[in-house]
Amino acid sequence: MKEIMTKNGYEKISQEIKLIKTVKIKEITIEIEAALEHGDLKENAEYHSAKENLDNLGRKLEELGVILANANIVDPTEYEHNTIKFGSTFTIEDEDTEEEVTYTVVGNTESDLDKGLISMNSPLMKQLMGESEGGSLTIKLPNGEKDYEVIKVWFDGSKFE
Repeated sequence: MKEIMTKNGYEKISQEIKLIKTVKIKEITIEIEAALEHGDLKENAEYHSAKENLDNLGRKLEELGVILANANIVDPTEYEHNTIKFGSTFTIEDEDTEEEVTYTVVGNTESDLDKGLISMNSPLMKQLMGESEGGSLTIKLPNGEKDYEVIKVWFDGSKFE
């Protein structure tokens, strides 16, 4: 399955792979060598911990490699953002509480709710995709339904730097 992401998202994963290969694996290899000097491996906690960390890095490299191999890089500057779609930034308002939230739609690997980056495959986004400014809709949430209005939809290039 193709993984939609921005060029920036692709580059971040590529940099993470490079960091693992050039720094982290070497650091763990040094830890393993130091632990081997302590002798008996059966009861050598440092050795087993370092080996486990090395195995985890191997799995992480494999996962990141699969993501890059299946990457579909989309440039959100190439289309208008008159409706909510990949790359759009939007503000919605809870019609009951008048609380506003702003998100930018990104791929799975780029999502970070603390930074306002929401995956286009999240349950919320599946309901919001294609909505335009001024639109009202009822969104199904785990704790029930809520009515929202789409206040604004635009493209914010700074979110992809």
